[in-house]
Amino acid sequence: MSGRPLSGQALEAATVRRSVPLSQPLIDERDEELVVEVLRSGRLSLGPTGPRFEELLARAVGAQHCAAVSSGTAGLHLCMRLAGVRPGDEVITSPYSFVASANCALYEGATPVFADIDPRTLNLDPAAVEAAVSERTRAIVAVDIYGYPCELDELRAICERHGLTLVEDACEALGAEYKGAPVGSHGHLAVWAFYPNKQITTGEGGAVTTASEEDWRLLVSLRNQGRADSGGWLEHARYGYNYRLDDLSAALGIGQLEKLGEILGRRREVAARYGELLHGVDVEPPLVDDDDHVRSWFVYVIKLPVGVDRERVIAELEARGVASARYLPSIHLQPYMRERFGFREGMLPVSEDASARTLALPFHARLARGDQEYVVEALRAALA
Repeated sequence: MSGRPLSGQALEAATVRRSVPLSQPLIDERDEELVVEVLRSGRLSLGPTGPRFEELLARAVGAQHCAAVSSGTAGLHLCMRLAGVRPGDEVITSPYSFVASANCALYEGATPVFADIDPRTLNLDPAAVEAAVSERTRAIVAVDIYGYPCELDELRAICERHGLTLVEDACEALGAEYKGAPVGSHGHLAVWAFYPNKQITTGEGGAVTTASEEDWRLLVSLRNQGRADSGGWLEHARYGYNYRLDDLSAALGIGQLEKLGEILGRRREVAARYGELLHGVDVEPPLVDDDDHVRSWFVYVIKLPVGVDRERVIAELEARGVASARYLPSIHLQPYMRERFGFREGMLPVSEDASARTLALPFHARLARGDQEYVVEALRAALA
């Protein structure tokens, strides 16, 4: 081997000891067994596996009824239909979320109205929601961002005062609790998502839970091309969608729900280790639980100090093999939202500040302690 010193680029490359991905699902032999069982049955859709998954999910979140759908986005859209959202209506939601929280209103020709967020919880600020209500408001889509429960009691009171429908975007919050009861058990419409980075996965897929049997029956019809409760396969009672969840995906979901406690426990442990490792690092960690809010860990998002160049931090982490992500851009500043509604910087300052400074670190149930230590040391070096 040559005794010449390494160049700067070669030296940097040599320091990359490992690759740490942002997320990985926890899939085991039981999941594979259940999927293969459905494959061999020949009942790949509209078989018995979907209802079994719905039953287990409803039980897990304390809901009376559950309708599985093809994605969380599909679930949010169906909730707009149940809320009677029409062209010209307004739907209040959070700007600090995935775009589906607002797009669901656009699908029905309504206008998304963004209320700013609380700087601590990063969830909707109820006072800002109250101020945003108008004569055209039809519904509120409240997001449990990063698995931290939103202020359900205050938001529900606003809905009751103004005759609005409350839809809880719980897509990131499976396993969370609000005031001692599971998110999903409070009666109103709640939407779930099972993309591979979520607490459990069905590949793609989602669900809507509710305490209303009437809403549930309508959801089941709407997701299946508007077919009636009774009648032939080609008889359609209403305008609907192909938003079904297939039995292969449901089988994977059953396997995931069977070990939900283990998955949630592992994710809590990973989050707790990050909290210990980040002690003394100049970042703001996620908000801790309190008596009313128990988080279900979806991602681990830190907030960088004011003035830190986030793009440089991301680049230096990447150079060391550590994946990260800009969680989350403010929806109102997405290009299509700017073009359509004229949104601009400065309209929602708390959300915009969070969007400029928050950063997701690698996080999942299988994340090894050594990888976490490596991530934090890489972050410490990038900040230095």
